[in-house]
Amino acid sequence: MGAWLRDKLPDGVAVGEMLAAGRFVLADGRPLADGDPYAPHTFVWFHRDLRDEPPVPGTIHVVHRDERLVVVDKPPFLSSIPRGRHVRESVVVRMREELGLPELSPLHRLDRVTSGLLMLATERRWRGPYQSMFQDGRVGKTYRALAPYRDELVLPTTVRDHLVKRRGTWQAEVVPGPPPNAETLVELEERRGDLAVYRLSPRTGRTHQLRMHLWGLGVPIVGDPLYPQVRDVEVDDFTEPLQLLAASLAFTDPVDGTVRRFESVRSLPLGAQA
Repeated sequence: MGAWLRDKLPDGVAVGEMLAAGRFVLADGRPLADGDPYAPHTFVWFHRDLRDEPPVPGTIHVVHRDERLVVVDKPPFLSSIPRGRHVRESVVVRMREELGLPELSPLHRLDRVTSGLLMLATERRWRGPYQSMFQDGRVGKTYRALAPYRDELVLPTTVRDHLVKRRGTWQAEVVPGPPPNAETLVELEERRGDLAVYRLSPRTGRTHQLRMHLWGLGVPIVGDPLYPQVRDVEVDDFTEPLQLLAASLAFTDPVDGTVRRFESVRSLPLGAQA
């Protein structure tokens, strides 16, 4: 089993030291030994070493809380879920501890660099009906973005195209030919000199959809580290937030039928301490 772990895990994992310390365990909690015979179809459990995570600046505002739902307004740079290099500094980990809700889990996606509203279920039993609501497009979502102003850009306009985000690549891409799988209504809300606030109403939820659609219109979002060009930004550099805000959520509650609407407490431009 020790040889199998060394073959399967990345080179940076100190398999020998972890085996000696009893950090690999089987489903019944028994520590795995380096010389244990290889056993196919066996689950092996371990906790990986975590890096020191600098605190992400900004406040997680609890916009709403009831028996079934928690709605938070998150700052930029804070991951929604623990993943990759961001574990402790994530909405789920911080809010589970702060609110005393060990089963708290997000019901939809919000990029780490995007600010604004994220809705979570308080317990596993509530996830089904609310996740289905997002998957079926029964949630009205509005975003605001700060981007360059273009006098020749005719708005409102609806952008439709086929977007693909390939595994291992930083940027999504537009694929000509297939039917559209991404749609966004883009409206001008306010001009601010050379910049403008755009109101974005996505009808679909493809990865990087809003960032791609504004870039495609010639007005890439201020502070975007990926579009139009991938910039070499350190993962813990919190100095230049993406000026994209998940501003509102509106839906009919699938459990009790009430009409719900939540608004972000943040506004553009977003500062480094947003």
